[in-house]
Amino acid sequence: MVVGLLDGAFVGRKSRSTLLFHDIQVAIAGSGAEDGSTEIKNRGIPLKANLSSCHPSYPSGDQIGSCCPTPAWSELEIIDFQFPDPSSPIRIRRAAHLVDEEYKAKYEKAVAIMKELPLDHPHNFWRQADLHCIYCTSAFDQVNSTAPFKTHHSWLFFPWHRALLYFHERILGKLIGDDNFALTFWSWDHPDGMHFPTMFTEGALNNTERDAIRLPTVVDFNYNEDRGLTDGELVLDNLALMYHHMVSGAKKAELFMGCKLRSGVDGDCDGGGTIEESPHNPVHGWVGDRNNPVKEDMGAFHSAGRDPVLYAHHSNIDRMWATWQKMRNNELEFDDDEWLNSEFTFFDENLQFVRIRVRDVLNMSKLRIDYQDIGLPWLDTRPQPSVHPEIARSILKKRHDHNEGILRMPGETAEAHKLQRNGRLDKSITIRVQRPRINRTQEEKHKEEEVLFIYGIDTKRSDFVKFDVFINAVEETVLVPQSREFAGTFTNIDNSCTNPKGRVEKKKVKPHLKLGISELLEDLQAEGDDNIWVTLVSRGGTAINTTVEGIRIMYMK
Repeated sequence: MVVGLLDGAFVGRKSRSTLLFHDIQVAIAGSGAEDGSTEIKNRGIPLKANLSSCHPSYPSGDQIGSCCPTPAWSELEIIDFQFPDPSSPIRIRRAAHLVDEEYKAKYEKAVAIMKELPLDHPHNFWRQADLHCIYCTSAFDQVNSTAPFKTHHSWLFFPWHRALLYFHERILGKLIGDDNFALTFWSWDHPDGMHFPTMFTEGALNNTERDAIRLPTVVDFNYNEDRGLTDGELVLDNLALMYHHMVSGAKKAELFMGCKLRSGVDGDCDGGGTIEESPHNPVHGWVGDRNNPVKEDMGAFHSAGRDPVLYAHHSNIDRMWATWQKMRNNELEFDDDEWLNSEFTFFDENLQFVRIRVRDVLNMSKLRIDYQDIGLPWLDTRPQPSVHPEIARSILKKRHDHNEGILRMPGETAEAHKLQRNGRLDKSITIRVQRPRINRTQEEKHKEEEVLFIYGIDTKRSDFVKFDVFINAVEETVLVPQSREFAGTFTNIDNSCTNPKGRVEKKKVKPHLKLGISELLEDLQAEGDDNIWVTLVSRGGTAINTTVEGIRIMYMK
């Protein structure tokens, strides 16, 4: 389905098409609900979980599954987190494809011991897995609120997972008497590490609930279905996507970290950062078993912790955060006490129940953790336009003029256009979006990033859904992240959670997607254009039941 926009209103007649984007408009960052949330009543209150509110939280067949702890955490004494001794050795996390046999044996032994602990022991492997289930399926409400406490799709994503890794790592070391034990990372951002790590196919590190067909191949960050690409093509695609999601599309903290989740039912938002959207989400789905209902284990939040490779995957996610921090000279992401003082609870290696805050996990040196330096090859993979920008602009203008404002891509007939169901991404949608500012100076672009804001994304939370976004694309069906027209991707993996009796929720907060496009527009020679053509492309038919309310340009400081 293709719809055109001219001067802030739809062109074309309702007799020819049902209007999909009913609220296309220009917005400037900082007003109203542009972070995906509404004005809230509880500003200034940090987020924390009500530990007495745990409830069954995820669908399990026709039942509701529960990962709530026993005894209830609310009955336990909580102590504040203390940094490790600053003179203690730094634990160096090494790339999984580079570790030696001695390390593999040590890691496998630690997990084997963890799996043999009594089921009610906090260090038991399955109780550790439940941590991911509890926090990532919103099993807790927030303190003083019926709003769910969640750690995905917001600025809590990186801090919570860094804390999870910190405690899990130290518990493993404690079990084998090695105070210097460190996790390994799956270096899927490096060509040498893009295959599934073989160490996780052996002994206690193995898991049967994986996709046996995909694992021998190079991981696909743009995964939606088996695309039939060679390993070399996948490597180039992955490197180009990494450049976009770490560099050109991640110039502002919110773009990289995720939306600003606030406390209370009015503070909700649903917008992951660049790395959470991909590679994080697609890699989860790529590993999960295609024969299971929602690609368990790795393909669903409630079950991902059952697979030991989760910790290697998230170690590399954490490495990407550490890398991005260094690229910004460790500038504080958000000078916001609500974020800095938001807190999580974990058992440490000494079975103490510990309160750790976001501010505690921002400095890797204080945590005595670092990563092996294996290089960042994606830094040198800035994509190029697939079609010369002047030629692309001419083609798009001719299509627009020829179709009386309704832009169609090659092969789409007027009849097909009429038959589209309102709002469904079962075919590509292309729309012209106005830009309020053109020819901005480098100083202006440094101060404010131009952002493409796709909002009101409505999809079933239990479905794997993926659509890509392109700007000024002449033929979007053949484009990949190596093409400069690629602006980003939306990916949903199973994150369904139940609404317990008594929880009062406001109207469903729909996900949104924010894509930084200033550098992209430079490369497409579109900085002086009054508008751009934006195309949404469902991948593998996964977005057939997904709708989008609108697209607009905003500016982010």
